[in-house]
Amino acid sequence: WDPAMEAGTIAQASRAAQLPFIAGHVALMPDAHVGLGCAVGAVIPTSGAIIPAAVGVDIGCGMIAVETTLSAADLPDDLGGLLSRIERAVPAGVGRSHKGRDSGGALDALPRTELTDKQLATAAAQMGTLGSGNHFIEICLDPADTVWAVLHSGSRGIGNQLARRHIDTAKGLMREYAITLPAGDSDLAYFVEGTAEFDNYVEDLLWAQDYARKNRETMMDAVLHQLARVAGPLTERRRINCHHNYTARERHSGKTIWVTRKGAIRAQEGDEGVIPGSMGTNTFIVRGLGNPDSFNSSAHGAGRRMSRTRAKRELSVETLREKMGDRTWLADRAGRLVDEHPDAYKD
Repeated sequence: WDPAMEAGTIAQASRAAQLPFIAGHVALMPDAHVGLGCAVGAVIPTSGAIIPAAVGVDIGCGMIAVETTLSAADLPDDLGGLLSRIERAVPAGVGRSHKGRDSGGALDALPRTELTDKQLATAAAQMGTLGSGNHFIEICLDPADTVWAVLHSGSRGIGNQLARRHIDTAKGLMREYAITLPAGDSDLAYFVEGTAEFDNYVEDLLWAQDYARKNRETMMDAVLHQLARVAGPLTERRRINCHHNYTARERHSGKTIWVTRKGAIRAQEGDEGVIPGSMGTNTFIVRGLGNPDSFNSSAHGAGRRMSRTRAKRELSVETLREKMGDRTWLADRAGRLVDEHPDAYKD
């Protein structure tokens, strides 16, 4: 769906498409770019197997958006105070957690999976935290000047730990059984349905996806609480919560298959979804049309056109400040945010 798709992205998706258990074709969304295992922005249908690196290490990463009853007129002229409140309510950054707060109760509502005591403690402490990279929280307006809250995050440290463990296990199985992967790409290592390794991965995968969804819900509740304290009482008109790094069982062309969306949202007819732009551009609320060629999928964001390293090398703090205009943002940390420069992303 992108006329300017990079050759490396197409080549990476083509390698995945050579695997014998691909159930049809690999679809590439317009925001696709080179990733780990398969291109980010790829939709990978499989029958009888799952590629854990194609799901990725941030299992269940996705978006949540809430349309509120507030309008632009309800917001204070200076949003700096609201930004500071949200910063305190939702810890952000690598490894950040809620110190001294027990979030174990939030885990009790999730299906059980086998975790060590240390993993459970980490998962509880990081419930309701944002993480790093391009994870973000945004207060924004739609064309009718209605206030929305939007955020992007996933399964935090515990999802990463579970994913990396299973990716390593899959690679070990490929070596043990001398299975040749396309172009020798070990990141295409897979689990075969019906094996213990497959079952163990799916159990952890589904748990991490549920954790990610609950994490977004918890953060959104905290953001809305702070927004109400600054702008006045509010109610929700609608809440949309969608994964864009995940695997699910779905029916396509009369068959039940696994669909891995590595940077794509489900867009069945009528599905509501959230597609963010960059730090300096709009977020879109969308409704699915049910395109069978994309396995009922759509883009998950703008998609990077520059790696983080290249963005830091070629883009500047000065142009970042220009792009951000009069928005209220973490301007005092602009030097650490150049890799999230709007020009590092596609339109």
